[in-house]
Amino acid sequence: MTPEFHRIRRLPPYVLEEVNRIKARLRADGVDIIDFGMGNPDMPTPKHIVEKMIETARDPKAGRYSASKGIAGLRKAMAGYYKRRFGVSLDPDSEVIATLGSKEGFANLAQALTAPGDVIVCPNPAYPIHAYGFIMAGGVIRHVPAQSPEEYLAGVSRAVKHSAPPPSVLILSYPSNPTAQCVDLDFYKEAIALARKHEMLVISDIAYSEIYFDDNPPPSVLQVEGAKEIAVEVNSLSKTYAMAGWRVGMVVGNARICAALARVKSYLDYGAYTPIQVAAAAALNGPQDCVEEIRGIYKSRRDTLVESMARAGWDIPSPPASMFAWAPVPEKFREAGSLLFSKLLIEEAGVAVAPGVGFGEYGEGYVRVGLVENEHRIRQAARNVKKFLANADEILARAHNNMAAQ
Repeated sequence: MTPEFHRIRRLPPYVLEEVNRIKARLRADGVDIIDFGMGNPDMPTPKHIVEKMIETARDPKAGRYSASKGIAGLRKAMAGYYKRRFGVSLDPDSEVIATLGSKEGFANLAQALTAPGDVIVCPNPAYPIHAYGFIMAGGVIRHVPAQSPEEYLAGVSRAVKHSAPPPSVLILSYPSNPTAQCVDLDFYKEAIALARKHEMLVISDIAYSEIYFDDNPPPSVLQVEGAKEIAVEVNSLSKTYAMAGWRVGMVVGNARICAALARVKSYLDYGAYTPIQVAAAAALNGPQDCVEEIRGIYKSRRDTLVESMARAGWDIPSPPASMFAWAPVPEKFREAGSLLFSKLLIEEAGVAVAPGVGFGEYGEGYVRVGLVENEHRIRQAARNVKKFLANADEILARAHNNMAAQ
């Protein structure tokens, strides 16, 4: 018998894939699925960004290898964005790394920073790469409940006290995926003080920093005095400019950590296609009205989702930021759990969501709803959900009978 590969053996089954398989089967049968499951922007990339990529691609030299840490122009544009948006000064040469999306940047940071057995403090629920990037690198995850930012910080000291060896990295992620929670600068000040006290590095993920719905833009951890001495931030153009498939992100902050990431990346890739990097620089340096437009689309969808689902009998808290709502499983399905609820919702109502347990054990009891369908489709989904909830007893009885027969 062929043994299972070591790193694969450390990874549990991907819970979200169970819903994806049902979605694929139903679509193959011609079923119309209203898909809130994946955070995949559906609006087009702004025209001026696309045109810059096409223009650059016409250069006969454009297809040559690029630079693994990003071309100089893009790193300068990223530093310029941080200066304008957060008032944070960065050296483009030593404190900015362009990555193939934030996910790749996070995973390779884990490879750069982790020795086998290192302990990492991670929020739960959390975006899967926050834990599994470090697990694949040989680290050990110390999960801390994070149903609120306050709960997370309060749990960090307990996690440190009961961990051996002491944790080496503290992970932050606000606005949060999946919970959509936000924090203020005082939270980051407390987090940096805590990390210093316990001699931890900090990795902050702010991929949703530009998708916010009130008058208080989310801050950066690097705005805290002295944060650059121990912290880096992972960011992305994916949601801000509807460029998810372009795979452009960044890691910025502490020069020593950035150097370690650059060293790892130098062995693994030659950077993104140069025209994409040039277009990404144009996005950051160019007019930002497109960002306001994209933000407005998500806000309108959020309002439509909350209002229409409430009329359908499903109360969903209004998220202050991100492209997701973190929705409690409706009461009648609470005992069934988020995974079975998600399966039944797609099979019976044609509506796909992501089960909360897919983001960690403390995500149980919730589902993540992506704002990736237009208002018409959201209202259609609400009509389907209303019928689904009205028939909850019958649907659950049938599901339990099917499971008993298997």
